[in-house]
Amino acid sequence: MALKLPIPSRIPILYVILSVLVLISVVPMYFYSAQVQAINRERLITNERLLQNTVTRSLADDISQHETMLRLMLTNLSSALQVASGGDISSAHVEAPELRALLENFVSSSDDLAYATLLNSEGKGISAGRIAPDAFLQRELERAYSAAREGRIYNGQALVVGSGKSSRTVMLVSAPVMYGGRFLGMIGSVVDLQFLIRRLQEVNRGGLTPYVIDSEGRLVAGATPDYATGQDMTNLEIVRNFVEEGAKAQLAATREFTIGNGKSSTKMLGTYSPVLNLDWAVVVQKPRDEAYRAVYEMQSSARILAAMAVLLSIAISFYATRRITNPLEVLTESSRAIARGDFSQRVKLKSRTEIGELAVTFNTMSEELEQFVFDLKRAAKENRELFMASIQMLAGAVDEKDPYTRGHSDRVTRYSVLIAREMGMKEDFLEIVRISAQLHDVGKIGIEDRILKKPGALTPEEFDIMKTHTTKGANILRPVPQLKEMIPGIELHHESLDGRGYPHGLKGDEIPVLPRIIAVADTFDALTTNRPYQQAHEVHEALRIIHSLSGKRLDPVPVFALNAVYQRGEIRIQRPGMGVPPAAPVVPTPAVTERPANAVAAETA
Repeated sequence: MALKLPIPSRIPILYVILSVLVLISVVPMYFYSAQVQAINRERLITNERLLQNTVTRSLADDISQHETMLRLMLTNLSSALQVASGGDISSAHVEAPELRALLENFVSSSDDLAYATLLNSEGKGISAGRIAPDAFLQRELERAYSAAREGRIYNGQALVVGSGKSSRTVMLVSAPVMYGGRFLGMIGSVVDLQFLIRRLQEVNRGGLTPYVIDSEGRLVAGATPDYATGQDMTNLEIVRNFVEEGAKAQLAATREFTIGNGKSSTKMLGTYSPVLNLDWAVVVQKPRDEAYRAVYEMQSSARILAAMAVLLSIAISFYATRRITNPLEVLTESSRAIARGDFSQRVKLKSRTEIGELAVTFNTMSEELEQFVFDLKRAAKENRELFMASIQMLAGAVDEKDPYTRGHSDRVTRYSVLIAREMGMKEDFLEIVRISAQLHDVGKIGIEDRILKKPGALTPEEFDIMKTHTTKGANILRPVPQLKEMIPGIELHHESLDGRGYPHGLKGDEIPVLPRIIAVADTFDALTTNRPYQQAHEVHEALRIIHSLSGKRLDPVPVFALNAVYQRGEIRIQRPGMGVPPAAPVVPTPAVTERPANAVAAETA
């Protein structure tokens, strides 16, 4: 007979986790390779950014050297002109042959010079070169001349002169001619930027897209015809970065940005380097996928090798991992159901690990929680019903003292809730309105019956006593913390917007919204029920009276809400011998001519 080994009641989850860790022991190797890959990736990215930085810096330096050289040539020419003219380039001497020869030699000394002019202090002068100034270049010369008269050098905007194949991108550079601190005139030179375009084209053949922009983000020169001189390039984020930096842009900066092409977009990597003495910047950019192609190829190869290295480990560990995670997922979903308030969830899980024991404990806990929550809800419902019944009983006891106001508290409560709901108040506030309106006259329990039940109008002294029911009611409820929020509706429902109410004579916004709502409901019920000193008004007449008090004694917002709910038929007042009353005319929101309130104050006391 074979000996059967005892089967343990449960398997410690620690053993399961240790087994999985043994099976995937090759994972540290994978993380090591990933770390090496990350290091190489950073190096490749740094190299690409360094390449862009080097290219832009080289172009910027080249432009600066050209500009410096031109300035030196202009300075030398200025000195030669002063010597040759003896400091006199007035209209009688400006066209001297030796001055013209100096100017022509200046233009012919460099292929980059397309035109030069010498203007004296009277704006007259001579010129030399292979182009003739057009209207745009003429305006640049005028600006340069104005700057020269102020003793300033001038670097103009890049312009295109000529058309077709003979077109050239040029820029005006000028300097004042001074002699003994006296302004003699101006030397203006037009630089052909073809040298710059050739350099940009060389860079473009290397896979980068280069261009030069000025301080306002306009294109100075580009490598291809797609870039037109003067074009606004600030739609590109890297150009905006340079423009926003302004004078602070002293160093090269590399950015990743996006270029939109209709519905699609391309992520780019770009670098700009400032040309400091010209307030220009050289920009090169390249699609990020191309810039990081070596990075992506390295990553792809590394991932394939890493995937092959761990594939077997993943396949083996997957089964063991699922044996752990599946029960945990079941428990997680059941826990979420309980968190949502569904205590009927039970975990159906067969496992011989601690998870199985946890599932049994979880089901026991769920059953106990379900019963506990059920008992709490039932007790809360009973307590609420008892609470509301107590309030209604207290309000009924007050109404029973006065045979003329029987049912008054219930009606005011119903009207108040309808008004508040029409005003868009939240449910929590509606509950406060309901309780406060039900108890708004609770203070009358402390008023003597001879005054409360008097079958006629009250004397001023009796009315003063009657008015104390608001503060008496507030004092009755103040010791109850749960009724704290309801007290304003009880104490202040006889306050008036014009400050003529009681007990405190509050005005306007000093009166909370709760007593404003109850005041409208209280007034409406007082006007539509029989009192010892008046007959009940017809509903449309009561609404007209209430509207005449709108904005003076009563808040217009709940007045309008009362009219709205009545128009919808949510308020129906039946009295013995009367049918369904006709609908009242719609009461507009703007105020109308005031109607005297007559005895309304007494009616609602």
